[in-house]
Amino acid sequence: MANYWLMKSEPFKYSWDDLVAEKEGVWDGVRNHTAKNNLRAMEVGDEAFFYHSREGLEIVGICEVSVAGIDDPTDETGKWAAVKVKPKRRLERPVTLKEIKAEPRLEQCELVRQSRLSVAKITPEEWSIICEMAES
Repeated sequence: MANYWLMKSEPFKYSWDDLVAEKEGVWDGVRNHTAKNNLRAMEVGDEAFFYHSREGLEIVGICEVSVAGIDDPTDETGKWAAVKVKPKRRLERPVTLKEIKAEPRLEQCELVRQSRLSVAKITPEEWSIICEMAES
């Protein structure tokens, strides 16, 4: 069974459009231990929401893990993790952090509980709820 994730990026550094243009990108530069563990837990085929942080504060697309379990190429120590992702689809309608926080069924979501976490686990139920929100 595939797992679900949320991956944050500041759009001025690496945006959804950048990933689409590249067709496959390396998710690197993560320097938080919980986020690193989440990256290490990812498997090929897992899906992730692509979240624009700082600017926009919204989920804009869905990407898929294409290569798992790689060392972060920006890390000379070899202790940080990375994955490669490919874009799957842009959401019909971005889902904002404000909307997510206002949805009672998402109050335990890592995006809400650990707002600074750059790579977060999303439960299948949370995934379904957010996908519903993107279609309304």
